[in-house]
Amino acid sequence: MNDSRFSSLNRRRFLGSTLATSAVGSLLGPLVAQTPAPAAPPITRKIKLGLIGCGGRGAWLGGLFKNHGGFEIHATADYFQDKADNAGNALGVDKARRFSGLGAYQKLIASGCEAVTVVNIPRFHATHARAAIDAGLHVYAAKPVAVDVPGALAVEAAGKLATSKKLVYLVDYQIPTDPVNLEVVKRIHAGGLGKLMHIDSFGFSGTWPDPADRHPENLLRGGNWLTAIPLSGDFIVEYSIHTIDAVLWAVGKRPIKATGRCRRCRPNAQGDGREVYLVNYEFDDGLAWTHRCQALRNGEDDIIRATVYGDAAHALINYWGRSYLRGGKQQFGGGPVEGLYNKGAERNIAAFYQQVIAGQCDNPTPRQASDDALTAILGREASARGTELTMEALIAENKALELDMTGLAP
Repeated sequence: MNDSRFSSLNRRRFLGSTLATSAVGSLLGPLVAQTPAPAAPPITRKIKLGLIGCGGRGAWLGGLFKNHGGFEIHATADYFQDKADNAGNALGVDKARRFSGLGAYQKLIASGCEAVTVVNIPRFHATHARAAIDAGLHVYAAKPVAVDVPGALAVEAAGKLATSKKLVYLVDYQIPTDPVNLEVVKRIHAGGLGKLMHIDSFGFSGTWPDPADRHPENLLRGGNWLTAIPLSGDFIVEYSIHTIDAVLWAVGKRPIKATGRCRRCRPNAQGDGREVYLVNYEFDDGLAWTHRCQALRNGEDDIIRATVYGDAAHALINYWGRSYLRGGKQQFGGGPVEGLYNKGAERNIAAFYQQVIAGQCDNPTPRQASDDALTAILGREASARGTELTMEALIAENKALELDMTGLAP
């Protein structure tokens, strides 16, 4: 992402418990009894990595990749030359391999990389990841992976293509790497809640920038793109994707329809982005799910969580606080989810390295990320239209978000 406001605090799928710290707790224990983390596999060689997107999170992730020890930062690419240069200077990249403009990603792909990160503006994630896979490169991608239905479907197809080409395509979700969350969801999948009855979830953050200058180039700078729906997908897609992923991980499928409401609350709004969404989703078995998200300065900030209610117990899956499962025969006291913004990325980087070196190319995360994006888009469209909308109808529409990029550097 190019949003420095969130780079140090606020953002960023299930990789399997073998790739994360193990956590085993007693059925009634108040805290997780954590076993020592498995030893990291040895660094056998360095992977040449290119950074597509060098804003706040993109450059920060570049540092984590370098610190891992298994990667050489080979090239940088960003629409803005200063961003590519700043990251290049910090990470020791030759000036000849720092690219800018809309076509920067193509130059980076052709520069001799073995793998790339795709951590820029959501609108471009699907296109840039597919281009890298077409060129035979491994991909480490941010989410949301798409802002519209064509993009989401393209990501699913790209995941299948990557597997057929023996390439790794990993989407960087943090919640499913946490050992407490892993244990909670493991017990949900084992029937620990009984029959699932309803879900309540949140995605709350503070306010977002809303510049008066709506020139496309200015919208690409910093976090200005956050209030331009064709760039961000809107708040429910860009930020709530964490919570949506957690729900779909726990339930194991995507919803079939949604209704909702949304609104712009800020005075003198410049962009078309909406700060508030209230969405009711329904699954094929009647399971009901209410999701609420806001981007307001009202004291409710940094809330990314989902509570799953069954007829025998309930469970909380969290990003910032405590996760647990209460009631029933598989009660689990849980524990705090600690340092997930940093630790989740570090776990995913280690998993990415291991998968590339070992040739583990089953790539489950693009399919999940595609379902996440489709679910968020369904909520956005149902809310904006003020009517019930089915997933089947949404996909059949296959509507792309249009964006005028006149005046942008090639």
